[in-house]
Amino acid sequence: MRLLLDTCVLYPTVMREMLIGAAKAGAFEPLWSARILEEWRRAVLKHGEAAAMDVMGEGALLNAAFPRAPVRYTDEQEARFWLPDPSDVHVIAAAVIGGADGIVTMNNKDFPAGILAEEGLTRVNPDGLLYGIWQAQPDLMADVAQGVLDKANRLSGQVWTIKDLFKKARMPRVGKALVSAPTGP
Repeated sequence: MRLLLDTCVLYPTVMREMLIGAAKAGAFEPLWSARILEEWRRAVLKHGEAAAMDVMGEGALLNAAFPRAPVRYTDEQEARFWLPDPSDVHVIAAAVIGGADGIVTMNNKDFPAGILAEEGLTRVNPDGLLYGIWQAQPDLMADVAQGVLDKANRLSGQVWTIKDLFKKARMPRVGKALVSAPTGP
């Protein structure tokens, strides 16, 4: 399954770490465009130029880890698409041109299901996606989540639980699933 990651799921960090962790584990093939990565960088600018430079480095690492992920398209190709918010047209263009099955986004209003269906796409909620992966591969998602939790604890200097961290990151369903069901043989 090929899924285009919208900017709003790359930033916040915990959501991005979970999605990229699942992709690295082979649960889906991620896609994005240079413009999506640039939007991510601009969103982080409010935290300072150093944070924006970190995003540029992380974007380069993502492109290296997933060399098939960056989708390239022309202005002419983009011009054939329409969405209620013209500033999101580049996302549907990248998804269609990249051969995505869906767009992972939190932005339901600006990606109407009917318009996406006309292009052969679905709108995918990140919490629902990760929950579905957890249902199919609970051990895989438990490993990814533990890595994200360890990193969050290390970087924040706090002690988070999976449930609390994932609730804060707007992924309560998968967070609750991860702590309520046993994994392993």
